[in-house]
Amino acid sequence: MAEEPQGTSPGSAQEEGGIINRLRQPPKCSMLRMIVVGVLGGIVIWGGLNTGMELTNHTEFCLSCHEMTIPFEDLKKTVHYKNRSGTSVSCADCHVASSKNPIDYGRKLTMKLLAARDVIGHIKGTVDTPEKFEAHRFDMAKRVWQKMKDADSKECRNCHDFKTMDPAKQKDRSVVKHDKPVHQLLEQEAAAPKKEG
Repeated sequence: MAEEPQGTSPGSAQEEGGIINRLRQPPKCSMLRMIVVGVLGGIVIWGGLNTGMELTNHTEFCLSCHEMTIPFEDLKKTVHYKNRSGTSVSCADCHVASSKNPIDYGRKLTMKLLAARDVIGHIKGTVDTPEKFEAHRFDMAKRVWQKMKDADSKECRNCHDFKTMDPAKQKDRSVVKHDKPVHQLLEQEAAAPKKEG
């Protein structure tokens, strides 16, 4: 019997050679079958991912975390929830920025991944009471405002076209907000000297 070289297990050279040889050999099925299986597999994977993302875009999903009922009650008091035109926004309209443009799919996916922070906060109990929520409200709002600034208010522009707005038909507070968007107010706050105390 010939001795095995030290440091190798029996069959490891055969297994390695087997994998390499297998990759070098042509497939046993036709190229058309591989393409069809690949396309169908891609459709199933993309469809499942897209369906999951769309299911998590519903306000009911957001409200399944009880602390999200706090900002939802605030939303219900605004013109974005109830107005003369009968239109209403959901959580995802402002926080996910989905649009009809396929290029935005990457941004939508990124926003979903960033929303994992909210889920972690829910699990850890960071904002699970109205008191804790109020303590973190301004910091959470600043993060959202910063995201909106970085995206040039894309979330707002999915519904609003600033070129066609008529300031004469808006309330004074709306004219001020649209004339000086929130991100400009944040810049002023950042530039203002901090009060010591």
